[in-house]
Amino acid sequence: MIGINRDGEVVTLELQREERRNALNSQLCVEIREAVEQAVDDDARVIVITGRGTSFCAGADLSGDVYAAGFLDNLGDMLQTIENVPIPVIAAINGPAIGAGTQLALASDLRVVAPNARFAVPAARLGISVDRWTVRRLASLVGGGPARTVLLAAEPIEAEEALARGLANKIGDLAAAQQWAQKIAKLAPLSLHAQKLFLNDDGTRDDSTPEQTAALAAAWLSEDAQEARLARAGGRDPIFRGR
Repeated sequence: MIGINRDGEVVTLELQREERRNALNSQLCVEIREAVEQAVDDDARVIVITGRGTSFCAGADLSGDVYAAGFLDNLGDMLQTIENVPIPVIAAINGPAIGAGTQLALASDLRVVAPNARFAVPAARLGISVDRWTVRRLASLVGGGPARTVLLAAEPIEAEEALARGLANKIGDLAAAQQWAQKIAKLAPLSLHAQKLFLNDDGTRDDSTPEQTAALAAAWLSEDAQEARLARAGGRDPIFRGR
């Protein structure tokens, strides 16, 4: 489910679940994490992550094991690995990055965004919630107001707005991202490592409060989350009751 290509000191990882718009399941999360770790072990200087086809990543695969035990742990391990590796990771966002796709983009250090790409976190439409790290990282990049629009109104951010607000670093395609990666690969690795550590010291690593942890669990285990799954299967709008 993942393609790996190396060009000099740049490794490109391609999500290859085109039939599911590159939606994440546990297996794909594990494969991405292992491929990132292997690239570092093989002395790559920069990693580029992209999606095959017209989507970067359509989020968690809601038809698969997303609600099963272990998925959230595998997702979290993948995101933490991307954030913590000592080399820059560039997300080449070739199309929509929805839900967990936005999380994958947020974990990356730099984002090159195609003109037709967009970011969205529709958790409130699904009766679930994203975690504290996601909320804080999004707010640190786009600002509190736009983050509230994405999370509390479930509205997307299009490519040009993402660039204007700092969520996107450049507008371009995979080739542009790879060319940028080749330039970055020539920079001093220890400098990049130190500066990545400083940039990621943005409050997102702080522990959640007990109230926040309980609220996250309550959303995922709620009747509303079950109602969203039933409504999606039945092709109707969900009716949320707050329980």
